[in-house]
Amino acid sequence: MAALIAAAEAPDYPAEIVIVIADRADAAGLARAKAAGMPTSVVDYTGAGSRSAAEAALNRILTDMRIDIVCLGGFMRVLSADFVARWHDRLINIHPSLLPAFPGLDTHNRALAAAVREHGCTVHFVRAAVDSGPVIAQAKVPVLPDDTADSLAARVLAAEHRLYPKALALVASGAVTVADERVVAGARM
Repeated sequence: MAALIAAAEAPDYPAEIVIVIADRADAAGLARAKAAGMPTSVVDYTGAGSRSAAEAALNRILTDMRIDIVCLGGFMRVLSADFVARWHDRLINIHPSLLPAFPGLDTHNRALAAAVREHGCTVHFVRAAVDSGPVIAQAKVPVLPDDTADSLAARVLAAEHRLYPKALALVASGAVTVADERVVAGARM
């Protein structure tokens, strides 16, 4: 989120960060957003009573703010198929692996256990199945012989900070779109 906020400060960046929403009041991103003078909100999933109630509240905020694109980052909730469908092709996420490899959690340990030579991150359009949507962009990092999950995670995180703003710019500018569940480049600039 901090990388997206920083990128959006450039006058020629094709997206504006309108609001930062978290599902926990203690989310570090909220403090960063407030420090940058951005509006924030919390949708408390546990206090809402149900996932559908929380998603209804989230949808109200997004609709009231006239949001075009929703960028997930560190939002560790599985969104319902209805919510995902409502924001179809306008909901993107960053995942710490080279999808389709290692969807879900614990990606760095799983990459090390699989003895892959490359790991990385993926920005993708969100679909109802976890980490399954069309890939917008990926960044690779080498897996080094002495890597631990923490050292690998640090390199992947640095790649995420570079990749997410670039991927959002592609979507926001219309340079990529989705056709037949595949990302199509060069749609319009």
